[in-house]
Amino acid sequence: MATPLLRVEQLSKAFGGVLAVSEVSFELGAGELLAMIGPNGAGKSTCFNMLNGQLAPDSGRVVFDGRDLIGRRPREIWRMGVGRTFQIAATFGSMTVLENVQTALLSRERRVFSLLSRARDQMRDEALALLDRVGMAEQADRACSVLAYGDVKRVELAMALANRPRLLLMDEPTAGMAPKERNELMALTRDLVAERRLSVLFTEHSMDVVFAYADRIIVLARGQLIAEGDAESVRADARVQEVYFGSGRTFERSEA
Repeated sequence: MATPLLRVEQLSKAFGGVLAVSEVSFELGAGELLAMIGPNGAGKSTCFNMLNGQLAPDSGRVVFDGRDLIGRRPREIWRMGVGRTFQIAATFGSMTVLENVQTALLSRERRVFSLLSRARDQMRDEALALLDRVGMAEQADRACSVLAYGDVKRVELAMALANRPRLLLMDEPTAGMAPKERNELMALTRDLVAERRLSVLFTEHSMDVVFAYADRIIVLARGQLIAEGDAESVRADARVQEVYFGSGRTFERSEA
């Protein structure tokens, strides 16, 4: 790997006497789709929340494009080019699809609503272009509250792209989606990685998604990184087999 865009070094976090993340280190290159997997309680969400400033680590470093992220607030990290989507999609249900994306664009430009220019009239063309890229332009005038969940996830992705991120953190991007929707969203994400040389780190429970779309996989268990590599090597790793299934079972079939 060339000089990594993201470098995580010995990251640790404890809550009381429980060590949620213990000396986790990994790298992410430009234009790479990296999956972070592990059973419930493995430390994935805690790790994610330290990467974008929602949690302060007890020790370790997070370096993005040569700049240390530790001690910075989420808004500052966002402005540096780190976007995020959430397990439960974060959109404004009472606003239209278009208005949601316009709001994200206005935030990027640090512009506020003016009495002389309504929000719905600002940055409309760029918002529509983003919606077109994620396949939601035809639903631009619908309220987010009436959308199917898979479509809400697409709107959230358009909002995350509004800040022109170089790194996108996606926490359980396909949670609650049907298999067809899962594959469509991850295929779209992979296309965006290639088009924009976007780096993506995503957590995921669906092994079919992980093995089909990730360039590389890292595996956490009890707060520690226990395996790293491509789909084939991770699938065959004895420690991963033990963590997921106990001895004697393998990833012969992906989860639906």
